[in-house]
Amino acid sequence: MMNEKNKIKLFLVDDDMLFLKSLEIDFLQHADFYLLDSIDKNAMNGIETLDKIKAFNPQIPVVMLSAQDKIEVAINCMHHKATDYVVKSETAFLRLQKIITTVMRFNKMEKQLNWYMERM
Repeated sequence: MMNEKNKIKLFLVDDDMLFLKSLEIDFLQHADFYLLDSIDKNAMNGIETLDKIKAFNPQIPVVMLSAQDKIEVAINCMHHKATDYVVKSETAFLRLQKIITTVMRFNKMEKQLNWYMERM
């Protein structure tokens, strides 16, 4: 069981409630990590939200999630400093798991490196 210190905060935003609920259930165990739908017509869109998160703290990883399988949308998200871009599909959950694992490993290595560098 994960202790409170090792828990990940996962903030899910999407306009597809069924997809969102399934992701929420799958990621209940998972750190400061944001997942956004790239376009939401009824609210601030994903790119605007991404920009606000990055302005608040550029170190927070943000994965953009969209039904749009268009390279220009993915490139735009990466231009706005998204950590990654995932197209909604039957393999989206596995891709998100891999991305989160990679981000967590990178953050752990970065913390260890900083710890060692402070002691030199």
